[in-house]
Amino acid sequence: MTDYKLLNSQLQLTLADETDGLANAANFVAQLYNGLADINWLGLYISRASGLVLGPFQGLPAVTTIAMGDGVCGAAAEQRQTLRVPDVHAFPGHIACDAASRSEIVVPLIKEDRLLGVLDIDSPVLDRFSVDDQRGIEALCGTYLDSVDSHYI
Repeated sequence: MTDYKLLNSQLQLTLADETDGLANAANFVAQLYNGLADINWLGLYISRASGLVLGPFQGLPAVTTIAMGDGVCGAAAEQRQTLRVPDVHAFPGHIACDAASRSEIVVPLIKEDRLLGVLDIDSPVLDRFSVDDQRGIEALCGTYLDSVDSHYI
C-alpha cells in the first residue's frame, strides 16, 4: 500500500523552490512514477485548443493528441471528474497505448476553474486503483497544482 502522505511530503519538497511549470510537471510525473507500485505508464495530457496534448510522461511512447470526450482521458477531462477504470478493455472507446495496461485512473487538473489537463496512470494489474488511491492521487495533484501558474503547465 502506498504511503500517500509521505509521497506528498516528498513531492512538496521537490517542487518547493521551482516556479517553472514545465520543470515542475516533469518532476511531478517522475516522482509519482517512481513512488507508485504496479504501474506501467504515467503522464500528463495538457489542455490545448486541439484537445489534450501529450506532456511529460514515463513509460512507452503514447498517443500525442486526444480529443475531448475520447477514451478515459478525454472523458475525465470533459466530465471534470476523476475516472477509475478497473478494466480498460471494458471501457467503451478506450485508447490503448501499452497493450500491457489493464486498469487506469485519470484525474483532471483544474485550477481557478480552468482545465489545465489530466494526469493519466495505467497499470498492468486489473482493478489496481482503489478509492484510497484516488484520494491520495488527487491530493498529489493538488500539491502539483499549487506549484504551477493557472495559465501554464
